[in-house]
Amino acid sequence: MTLGPTPDTRIALGRSGLSVAPLGWGMWHLAGTDAAGARLRVEAALETGCQLFDTADVYGYRRGSGFGDAEALLGAVLRDAPQLRERMVLATKAGIDPRVPYDSSPAYLVAACEASLRRLGVERIDLWQIHRPDLLAHPAEVAAVFERLQAAGKIRAAGVSNYSAAQFEALARHVGPGLASVQNEFSALVIGGLEDGTLDAAMGYGAGVLAWSPLAQGRLVRTPEEGGEPARTAAVIAALDTIAARAGVSRSAVAYAWVMAHPARPVPLIGSQNPARIREAAQAFAVHMTREEWYRILVAARGRPLP
Repeated sequence: MTLGPTPDTRIALGRSGLSVAPLGWGMWHLAGTDAAGARLRVEAALETGCQLFDTADVYGYRRGSGFGDAEALLGAVLRDAPQLRERMVLATKAGIDPRVPYDSSPAYLVAACEASLRRLGVERIDLWQIHRPDLLAHPAEVAAVFERLQAAGKIRAAGVSNYSAAQFEALARHVGPGLASVQNEFSALVIGGLEDGTLDAAMGYGAGVLAWSPLAQGRLVRTPEEGGEPARTAAVIAALDTIAARAGVSRSAVAYAWVMAHPARPVPLIGSQNPARIREAAQAFAVHMTREEWYRILVAARGRPLP
Protein backbone atom coordinates (compact mmCIF):
# COMPACT_ATOMS: atom_id res chain seq x y z
CA MET A 1 0.00 0.00 0.00
CA THR A 2 1.23 3.48 -0.87
CA LEU A 3 0.54 6.64 1.07
CA GLY A 4 -0.75 10.10 0.25
CA PRO A 5 -3.48 11.84 -1.73
CA THR A 6 -4.04 11.98 -5.48
CA PRO A 7 -4.33 15.20 -7.53
CA ASP A 8 -8.12 14.82 -7.37
CA THR A 9 -8.25 14.62 -3.57
CA ARG A 10 -9.96 17.52 -1.88
CA ILE A 11 -9.08 18.33 1.71
CA ALA A 12 -11.78 19.83 3.88
CA LEU A 13 -10.97 22.90 5.95
CA GLY A 14 -12.90 21.99 9.06
CA ARG A 15 -16.65 22.49 8.81
CA SER A 16 -16.31 25.69 6.79
CA GLY A 17 -17.55 24.14 3.55
CA LEU A 18 -14.20 24.99 1.95
CA SER A 19 -12.00 22.29 0.48
CA VAL A 20 -8.66 22.57 -1.28
CA ALA A 21 -6.28 20.55 -3.43
CA PRO A 22 -3.35 18.75 -1.74
CA LEU A 23 -0.81 21.41 -2.78
CA GLY A 24 -0.99 25.14 -2.03
CA TRP A 25 1.11 28.19 -2.83
CA GLY A 26 2.55 30.53 -0.21
CA MET A 27 3.58 34.14 -0.79
CA TRP A 28 6.09 34.73 1.97
CA HIS A 29 8.67 35.67 -0.70
CA LEU A 30 6.32 37.58 -3.00
CA ALA A 31 7.61 41.13 -3.13
CA GLY A 32 8.11 44.11 -5.40
CA THR A 33 5.74 45.82 -7.80
CA ASP A 34 5.98 43.59 -10.88
CA ALA A 35 2.33 42.57 -11.30
CA ALA A 36 3.01 40.85 -14.63
CA GLY A 37 5.72 38.68 -13.09
CA ALA A 38 3.54 37.93 -10.08
CA ARG A 39 0.72 36.87 -12.39
CA LEU A 40 3.03 34.36 -14.08
CA ARG A 41 3.69 32.79 -10.69
CA VAL A 42 0.01 32.73 -9.78
CA GLU A 43 -0.83 31.07 -13.09
CA ALA A 44 1.97 28.53 -12.62
CA ALA A 45 0.54 27.62 -9.21
CA LEU A 46 -2.93 27.21 -10.68
CA GLU A 47 -1.56 25.03 -13.50
CA THR A 48 0.16 22.88 -10.87
CA GLY A 49 -3.23 22.26 -9.27
CA CYS A 50 -2.92 24.60 -6.30
CA GLN A 51 -6.17 26.04 -4.98
CA LEU A 52 -5.11 27.50 -1.64
CA PHE A 53 -3.20 30.78 -2.04
CA ASP A 54 -1.75 31.91 1.25
CA THR A 55 -0.41 35.35 2.07
CA ALA A 56 -0.28 37.67 5.12
CA ASP A 57 -0.43 41.36 5.86
CA VAL A 58 3.13 41.31 7.19
CA TYR A 59 4.56 39.64 4.08
CA GLY A 60 6.66 42.21 2.28
CA TYR A 61 7.78 43.90 5.46
CA ARG A 62 10.07 40.99 6.21
CA ARG A 63 11.54 41.35 2.74
CA GLY A 64 12.79 44.81 3.60
CA SER A 65 9.88 46.54 1.93
CA GLY A 66 6.58 47.85 3.25
CA PHE A 67 3.97 46.26 5.46
CA GLY A 68 1.26 44.79 3.23
CA ASP A 69 3.33 44.70 0.05
CA ALA A 70 2.63 41.03 -0.76
CA GLU A 71 -1.12 41.52 -0.39
CA ALA A 72 -0.99 44.66 -2.51
CA LEU A 73 0.94 42.86 -5.25
CA LEU A 74 -1.54 39.99 -5.30
CA GLY A 75 -4.33 42.56 -5.36
CA ALA A 76 -2.78 44.13 -8.47
CA VAL A 77 -2.75 40.71 -10.13
CA LEU A 78 -6.41 40.17 -9.31
CA ARG A 79 -7.35 43.61 -10.64
CA ASP A 80 -5.61 42.82 -13.93
CA ALA A 81 -7.03 39.29 -14.14
CA PRO A 82 -10.17 39.09 -11.94
CA GLN A 83 -11.06 35.68 -13.38
CA LEU A 84 -8.18 34.16 -11.40
CA ARG A 85 -9.95 34.91 -8.12
CA GLU A 86 -12.66 32.37 -8.90
CA ARG A 87 -10.08 29.57 -9.10
CA MET A 88 -8.49 30.09 -5.71
CA VAL A 89 -9.25 29.76 -2.03
CA LEU A 90 -7.73 33.00 -0.83
CA ALA A 91 -6.08 32.95 2.59
CA THR A 92 -4.32 35.68 4.52
CA LYS A 93 -3.20 36.31 8.07
CA ALA A 94 -3.20 39.08 10.67
CA GLY A 95 -2.09 39.65 14.25
CA ILE A 96 1.57 40.58 13.82
CA ASP A 97 2.38 44.21 14.51
CA PRO A 98 6.19 44.57 14.28
CA ARG A 99 6.08 47.33 16.91
CA VAL A 100 4.50 45.07 19.56
CA PRO A 101 5.07 42.34 18.09
CA TYR A 102 1.70 40.50 18.47
CA ASP A 103 -1.74 42.01 18.77
CA SER A 104 -4.99 40.02 18.69
CA SER A 105 -7.08 42.66 20.41
CA PRO A 106 -10.52 43.07 18.79
CA ALA A 107 -9.85 46.59 17.51
CA TYR A 108 -6.53 45.66 15.92
CA LEU A 109 -7.83 42.47 14.29
CA VAL A 110 -10.90 44.12 12.79
CA ALA A 111 -8.81 46.98 11.40
CA ALA A 112 -6.24 44.51 10.05
CA CYS A 113 -8.89 42.48 8.27
CA GLU A 114 -10.39 45.57 6.65
CA ALA A 115 -6.92 46.71 5.54
CA SER A 116 -6.23 43.29 3.98
CA LEU A 117 -9.53 43.45 2.09
CA ARG A 118 -8.55 46.85 0.66
CA ARG A 119 -5.07 45.74 -0.38
CA LEU A 120 -6.33 42.52 -1.96
CA GLY A 121 -9.23 44.29 -3.62
CA VAL A 122 -11.74 41.62 -2.64
CA GLU A 123 -15.02 41.67 -0.76
CA ARG A 124 -14.37 38.57 1.30
CA ILE A 125 -11.37 36.54 2.46
CA ASP A 126 -11.95 32.81 2.25
CA LEU A 127 -9.62 31.81 5.10
CA TRP A 128 -8.50 34.43 7.59
CA GLN A 129 -5.89 33.32 10.10
CA ILE A 130 -4.31 34.65 13.28
CA HIS A 131 -0.65 34.68 12.32
CA ARG A 132 0.88 34.07 15.73
CA PRO A 133 -0.71 33.75 19.17
CA ASP A 134 -1.00 36.88 21.28
CA LEU A 135 -0.45 35.79 24.87
CA LEU A 136 -2.45 38.78 26.11
CA ALA A 137 -5.59 37.89 24.13
CA HIS A 138 -8.25 35.65 25.67
CA PRO A 139 -9.45 32.92 23.26
CA ALA A 140 -13.07 34.01 23.75
CA GLU A 141 -12.17 37.54 22.57
CA VAL A 142 -10.51 36.20 19.43
CA ALA A 143 -13.43 33.88 18.72
CA ALA A 144 -15.82 36.84 19.04
CA VAL A 145 -13.83 38.70 16.38
CA PHE A 146 -14.14 35.71 14.06
CA GLU A 147 -17.90 35.68 14.61
CA ARG A 148 -18.18 39.42 14.01
CA LEU A 149 -16.23 39.29 10.73
CA GLN A 150 -18.12 36.27 9.49
CA ALA A 151 -21.46 37.90 10.28
CA ALA A 152 -20.34 40.97 8.33
CA GLY A 153 -19.44 38.79 5.34
CA LYS A 154 -15.79 39.83 5.44
CA ILE A 155 -14.37 36.35 6.04
CA ARG A 156 -15.73 32.91 5.30
CA ALA A 157 -13.63 30.77 7.63
CA ALA A 158 -11.10 31.29 10.40
CA GLY A 159 -7.89 29.51 11.25
CA VAL A 160 -4.63 29.95 13.13
CA SER A 161 -0.93 29.81 12.41
CA ASN A 162 2.04 28.91 14.59
CA TYR A 163 -0.21 27.82 17.45
CA SER A 164 0.72 25.01 19.82
CA ALA A 165 -1.71 22.13 20.28
CA ALA A 166 -2.86 23.58 23.61
CA GLN A 167 -3.36 27.08 22.15
CA PHE A 168 -5.25 25.63 19.19
CA GLU A 169 -7.59 23.64 21.44
CA ALA A 170 -8.18 26.57 23.81
CA LEU A 171 -9.36 28.73 20.92
CA ALA A 172 -11.23 25.96 19.08
CA ARG A 173 -13.49 25.45 22.10
CA HIS A 174 -14.81 29.01 21.69
CA VAL A 175 -15.34 28.93 17.92
CA GLY A 176 -18.86 27.77 17.09
CA PRO A 177 -18.18 25.95 13.82
CA GLY A 178 -14.64 25.12 14.94
CA LEU A 179 -11.39 26.36 13.52
CA ALA A 180 -10.99 25.62 9.83
CA SER A 181 -7.22 25.17 9.87
CA VAL A 182 -3.90 25.36 11.62
CA GLN A 183 -0.78 26.43 9.73
CA ASN A 184 2.57 25.49 11.25
CA GLU A 185 6.03 24.70 9.94
CA PHE A 186 6.24 21.05 8.96
CA SER A 187 8.69 19.22 6.75
CA ALA A 188 10.79 16.09 6.56
CA LEU A 189 13.33 18.00 8.65
CA VAL A 190 11.11 20.04 10.99
CA ILE A 191 8.87 17.44 12.63
CA GLY A 192 7.70 19.19 15.78
CA GLY A 193 4.05 18.89 14.76
CA LEU A 194 4.34 15.11 14.94
CA GLU A 195 5.70 15.17 18.47
CA ASP A 196 3.92 18.07 20.19
CA GLY A 197 0.36 16.98 19.44
CA THR A 198 -0.47 19.70 16.90
CA LEU A 199 -1.33 17.31 14.07
CA ASP A 200 -3.27 15.08 16.46
CA ALA A 201 -5.29 18.05 17.72
CA ALA A 202 -6.11 19.11 14.17
CA MET A 203 -7.32 15.62 13.30
CA GLY A 204 -9.35 15.47 16.49
CA TYR A 205 -11.16 18.70 15.63
CA GLY A 206 -11.38 17.94 11.91
CA ALA A 207 -9.33 21.02 11.02
CA GLY A 208 -7.20 21.28 7.91
CA VAL A 209 -3.42 21.41 8.29
CA LEU A 210 -1.33 23.82 6.22
CA ALA A 211 2.41 23.18 6.20
CA TRP A 212 4.61 26.20 5.74
CA SER A 213 8.21 25.79 4.60
CA PRO A 214 7.81 22.13 3.52
CA LEU A 215 11.37 22.26 2.18
CA ALA A 216 12.72 23.42 5.56
CA GLN A 217 13.45 26.95 4.31
CA GLY A 218 15.47 25.55 1.43
CA ARG A 219 17.70 23.26 3.45
CA LEU A 220 16.20 20.17 1.82
CA VAL A 221 17.01 21.28 -1.73
CA ARG A 222 20.66 22.10 -1.13
CA THR A 223 23.38 19.50 -1.26
CA PRO A 224 25.18 18.85 2.04
CA GLU A 225 28.33 20.25 0.45
CA GLU A 226 26.62 23.49 -0.63
CA GLY A 227 25.05 24.20 2.71
CA GLY A 228 27.57 22.63 5.06
CA GLU A 229 24.63 20.71 6.43
CA PRO A 230 24.84 18.84 9.75
CA ALA A 231 24.65 15.06 9.83
CA ARG A 232 20.91 14.93 10.55
CA THR A 233 20.03 17.08 7.54
CA ALA A 234 22.40 15.09 5.34
CA ALA A 235 20.74 11.85 6.45
CA VAL A 236 17.27 13.19 5.57
CA ILE A 237 18.52 14.34 2.17
CA ALA A 238 20.03 10.91 1.52
CA ALA A 239 16.73 9.21 2.39
CA LEU A 240 14.82 11.57 0.12
CA ASP A 241 17.29 11.05 -2.72
CA THR A 242 16.89 7.27 -2.55
CA ILE A 243 13.18 7.59 -3.23
CA ALA A 244 13.68 10.34 -5.81
CA ALA A 245 16.03 8.10 -7.81
CA ARG A 246 13.56 5.22 -7.70
CA ALA A 247 10.58 7.38 -8.69
CA GLY A 248 12.42 9.51 -11.24
CA VAL A 249 11.40 12.79 -9.60
CA SER A 250 13.10 15.69 -7.88
CA ARG A 251 14.08 15.60 -4.23
CA SER A 252 11.67 18.43 -3.49
CA ALA A 253 8.80 16.34 -4.90
CA VAL A 254 9.61 13.57 -2.44
CA ALA A 255 9.76 16.11 0.40
CA TYR A 256 6.27 17.34 -0.53
CA ALA A 257 5.00 13.77 -0.83
CA TRP A 258 6.34 12.92 2.63
CA VAL A 259 4.37 15.81 4.17
CA MET A 260 1.18 14.90 2.28
CA ALA A 261 1.37 11.24 3.34
CA HIS A 262 0.47 11.96 6.97
CA PRO A 263 -3.21 11.12 7.74
CA ALA A 264 -3.87 14.73 8.78
CA ARG A 265 -3.38 15.42 5.06
CA PRO A 266 -1.17 18.49 5.51
CA VAL A 267 -1.20 20.81 2.50
CA PRO A 268 2.40 21.81 1.67
CA LEU A 269 2.59 25.51 0.81
CA ILE A 270 5.04 25.79 -2.07
CA GLY A 271 7.27 28.74 -1.32
CA SER A 272 9.16 29.06 -4.59
CA GLN A 273 8.72 32.15 -6.74
CA ASN A 274 10.16 30.36 -9.78
CA PRO A 275 7.36 29.17 -12.12
CA ALA A 276 9.37 26.12 -13.18
CA ARG A 277 9.98 25.11 -9.56
CA ILE A 278 6.32 25.66 -8.75
CA ARG A 279 5.26 23.34 -11.59
CA GLU A 280 7.86 20.78 -10.51
CA ALA A 281 5.93 20.26 -7.28
CA ALA A 282 3.28 18.29 -9.20
CA GLN A 283 5.80 15.46 -9.41
CA ALA A 284 4.91 14.71 -5.80
CA PHE A 285 1.85 12.80 -6.99
CA ALA A 286 4.12 10.37 -8.86
CA VAL A 287 5.84 9.38 -5.61
CA HIS A 288 4.35 6.12 -4.36
CA MET A 289 5.85 6.01 -0.90
CA THR A 290 5.61 2.96 1.34
CA ARG A 291 5.25 2.96 5.10
CA GLU A 292 8.82 1.70 5.43
CA GLU A 293 10.16 4.57 3.32
CA TRP A 294 8.12 7.18 5.21
CA TYR A 295 9.39 5.93 8.57
CA ARG A 296 12.96 5.75 7.29
CA ILE A 297 12.80 9.48 6.57
CA LEU A 298 11.27 10.13 9.99
CA VAL A 299 14.06 8.24 11.74
CA ALA A 300 16.60 10.30 9.81
CA ALA A 301 14.81 13.49 10.85
CA ARG A 302 14.78 12.45 14.49
CA GLY A 303 18.45 11.56 14.44
CA ARG A 304 17.70 8.53 16.60
CA PRO A 305 15.55 5.38 16.38
CA LEU A 306 11.85 5.42 17.10
CA PRO A 307 10.86 4.14 20.56
